[in-house]
Amino acid sequence: MSNYEFIKVKNDHQIGYITLNRPEVLNALNRAMIKEIVAAMELFDQHNEVKVIVLSGEGRAFASGADINEMTEDDPITLELLNQFADWDRIALIKKPIIGAIQGFALGGGFELALCCDILLAAENAQFGFPEINIGVMPGAGGTQRLTKLMGKTKALQWLWLGEPMSANEALHYGIVNRLIAPEVLMEETIRLASTISKKPSLSIRFIKESVLKAVDYPLDEGMQYERKNFSLLFSSYDRKEGMKAFIEKRKANFQGR
Repeated sequence: MSNYEFIKVKNDHQIGYITLNRPEVLNALNRAMIKEIVAAMELFDQHNEVKVIVLSGEGRAFASGADINEMTEDDPITLELLNQFADWDRIALIKKPIIGAIQGFALGGGFELALCCDILLAAENAQFGFPEINIGVMPGAGGTQRLTKLMGKTKALQWLWLGEPMSANEALHYGIVNRLIAPEVLMEETIRLASTISKKPSLSIRFIKESVLKAVDYPLDEGMQYERKNFSLLFSSYDRKEGMKAFIEKRKANFQGR
């Protein structure tokens, strides 16, 4: 893999790993780090051997938020010219499953990055939150949008306005995370889940992800049409034929991702 300054990247057993690697500042996200994360995701998305992407943080935190030191001198014009959120928007274009393993803090931009994942596993002692209100700003990389879609308007406003930390149990209650796991086995369980998904037919995984993401934003009728298009497309795949043949022959299918 290419060399990165702020993340660690590896590919092992069909799983692509991206680890935020600024533990000395609790993996605070600077702009260069986001560029590296997105570049690594896009590389894995094009890598035929990688079926699932796992995102985690080195040390005691997933990501404690944005690097405030980087933003103190910004103004509306510099932000417009930077167009920094264009990098964040590219995460939504990743076709492969992204599983987040969240330990310690996932605050501000770190919470927004976690919300970009398709599935989240969290350590039982993890903490989430949007404290931006306390320094006079607000989330800008999708936090107000994705949180509201998950928990609804009134609850989202509560967390965004108060800026209070959200416990892992509360995140589970609101449907933000899929499972809570003991901290010492978080990565082990994340890898187990990623490995299970990696063995499924990758075209089905891809089309299901596309359809579910459309369901978040589309009216029901439009979403149903998108789902049916993807359903029909899968009937031209090798894996659909192999899967049905294996079912009839009562054997394990040999999926090939085509």
